[in-house]
Amino acid sequence: MQVTQTLSEGLKREYKVVLAAEDLASRVEGQLAEIKSKARINGFRPGKVPVAHLKRLYGRSIMAEVVQEAVNEANRKIVEENKLRLAGAPKIELPDDKAELQQAFEAKADFSYVVAVEVLPNFEIGTFDDIEIERLVADIPEEDVDAAINNIAERNRPYAPKEGEAIAEKGDKVTIDFVGTIDGEAFEGGTATDADLVLGAASFIPGFEDQIEGMKLNETRTISVTFPEIYAEAKLAGKPAEFAVTVKGIAAPGELAIDDAFAKSLGFEDLAKARGAARAAFERDQAAISRRKWKRELLDALDRKYTFDLPEQLVEREFETIWRQADAERKATGRSFADDATTEEAERAEYRAIAERRVRLGLALAEIGDRAGLKVSEEEVTQALYEKARNFPGRERQFVEYYRKNADLMNEIRGPVFEEKVIDHVLAQAKVTDRHVGKQELRQAVEAAEMDPEEQGEAAGAAAPPA
Repeated sequence: MQVTQTLSEGLKREYKVVLAAEDLASRVEGQLAEIKSKARINGFRPGKVPVAHLKRLYGRSIMAEVVQEAVNEANRKIVEENKLRLAGAPKIELPDDKAELQQAFEAKADFSYVVAVEVLPNFEIGTFDDIEIERLVADIPEEDVDAAINNIAERNRPYAPKEGEAIAEKGDKVTIDFVGTIDGEAFEGGTATDADLVLGAASFIPGFEDQIEGMKLNETRTISVTFPEIYAEAKLAGKPAEFAVTVKGIAAPGELAIDDAFAKSLGFEDLAKARGAARAAFERDQAAISRRKWKRELLDALDRKYTFDLPEQLVEREFETIWRQADAERKATGRSFADDATTEEAERAEYRAIAERRVRLGLALAEIGDRAGLKVSEEEVTQALYEKARNFPGRERQFVEYYRKNADLMNEIRGPVFEEKVIDHVLAQAKVTDRHVGKQELRQAVEAAEMDPEEQGEAAGAAAPPA
């Protein structure tokens, strides 16, 4: 095997590989000899099949395997001896001359071809003390904590059944059966049995609860409502419907005491601990919102900090992913480029810039994490997997099993965990200033940042933990 470098330009490398005909022939003969000792072919005793006959039967397929194995060996040799960090799989360019190719596959001539690869860029990481980040911290007012505790208490309010000639009133909890129809036909999700509903909680379609008020125990009534124009189930949005409702139970609200006993019923030591937990939940929520803003600013700073050549195949792959998503959205909404006051050429240029940003950030984050020795433990991957599975209630087990059987999908779980570790590593070395704001100002600041088209996209899949 002879390997000669023929190109070194930017991140592109090319190598001419020559596989000697004698070597290929020797490998084929070795394979045939192994087959001969095991072959069972009608008309021949075991181990006595002529090699020439085996070659006629299997020679072509064996040569294909031998060539593939030799090509793989050459690729490994190129990478190892040149200490290359590949940006993608090598591309093999075979000779255009079919006669030459045929001669090589018959081991009558040397087999020569070209291997083209792209390598990852080398760049200095540097320090991060020149990055300045403003971290918004939302102050949690006591009234928000009060409201949270009151909501929890309301959900746990005791109810006492009404007896006799009971009538449903606002604040009561009713137990109902109902069957919903549109144009006389029952629809999916419109039927329920023994459903509990607190009148006045506004948890059902507007107008539904109001028409149950005044109903008696065991009474059946037909209620007419109209689904909101904006509704989660698009096929029901804006449509009038009728519900045949039967009241099977009416319970009056009991007294609600928000005290230490109430807190203990929730598993807390006392009311102060319950309030502390509610405040902590608010703080986690606001910290997550704040993180979205300062993380975007940090990524912007890293994008400005690093300038290096980008592997074309990584950029192209990221661009194609973005473009497919945008194209699918255009087709789904029926909007044209003219509707958005743009052209296909301009939009492609914009999305390519986004793809370049994502690849640049992905490579930078991967290098930073590698240099810092950051790792993602299996426990962290498992935790992230189960967190994602929560988005599929009732199917969590199937979701987890499906992901665990697919290495690529598990890398999709591992990648973001690694990225967050790198982000925290950089933040710890940057200049961070905390500014206390109200929760409304925090949300507005985050929304304003995310509306900036220049800040679209974070890091591409290249921001993966080192293998």
